[in-house]
Amino acid sequence: MIHFNKPYLTGKEAHYMYQAVYSGKISGNGIFTQKCQNYFQERYGFKKCLLTTSCTDALEMCAILCNIQPGDEVIVPSYTFVSSALAFVRQGAKIIFVDSMKQHPCMDADIVESLITPRTKVIVAVHYAGVACDMDKITDIANRHHLLVVEDAAQAVDSFYKGRALGSIGHLAAFSFHETKNIISGEGGMLVVNDDRFVKRAEIIWEKGTNRAEFFRGEVNKYGWVDTGSSFLPTEIVSGFLWAQIENLDAIQERRKQLWNTYYETLKPYADKGWFKIPTVPDYATNNAHMFYLVCNTFEERTNLIAALRDGGFLAVFHYLSLHKSPYYQDKHDGRMLPVSDLYSDCLIRLPMFYELTFDNISDIAAIIKKYYEYDGH
Repeated sequence: MIHFNKPYLTGKEAHYMYQAVYSGKISGNGIFTQKCQNYFQERYGFKKCLLTTSCTDALEMCAILCNIQPGDEVIVPSYTFVSSALAFVRQGAKIIFVDSMKQHPCMDADIVESLITPRTKVIVAVHYAGVACDMDKITDIANRHHLLVVEDAAQAVDSFYKGRALGSIGHLAAFSFHETKNIISGEGGMLVVNDDRFVKRAEIIWEKGTNRAEFFRGEVNKYGWVDTGSSFLPTEIVSGFLWAQIENLDAIQERRKQLWNTYYETLKPYADKGWFKIPTVPDYATNNAHMFYLVCNTFEERTNLIAALRDGGFLAVFHYLSLHKSPYYQDKHDGRMLPVSDLYSDCLIRLPMFYELTFDNISDIAAIIKKYYEYDGH
């Protein structure tokens, strides 16, 4: 069975983890943590980076930094992972869900302004599949209404909007290094701070509400409990693993883009027949080849196609269920229909995508899809 995902190891992970273990410091914020953070700041122009134990943690830090209070409203796409909303719900926010675009699962920026009320505080822009939301529209709306923008860039490492790195545009951003992402540390994430107002406090929240980081830099002669926070920083062992991935980022990206383009060119003739839709990348965005997906025409069609691929030895999977219909939040949702989000929930299928996938694998997947639509689907 060819699985949907297979974590890729560069060969240096164990070496750097060994170095971390025998360095004498394996708790967080050591040499490897700082190497990773400095890399992202220098390569992508992020003002301040802080590694976290997950992207969820990074988003929870965003919610704290945005000073979310009970009753505040936060605009979030319904078609996203639960953490995009949960991080703000934990601080007491009411989530106002926004529908997706018809041409892409990202949030429909043209709807956002109609959802703003006097209680709105944050817009969470989720860059689905590493493809940018329309950040000019979102930023303009936020500026006119004095709102904060948080980029959920979990899937968006090394992806850009009009030449600007995703994660560098909003006031805050969160990345994921979960084993399904382009570069990984098993579990892991990163907070990005682009607004000077939040830099100092972010570091305090990151260090359990203390000014410990300032103390170890020699900026204060003692440290204490000065704010809320938690233990958000990862061990050096995790950071060492991530550093091995970062060193190979360009090679990983090149390979993933080759695979993505092969999928696109192989399946486009079938998409042109109307059998299904394939991903589109707006002119303002780049593609970091995080994911290749199809959008089937019906739920039943998707279910049967997943079964056909599984029978052929390939594990393809669907993705998010609309959060506005989730058991936890459906009674709290304002009742609006979000048909495009529901369409993706019912019809989107993710095909295997990982570094060691072969071009022959893609040919075999395409052959199964072709056979299904020629003989079973139509």
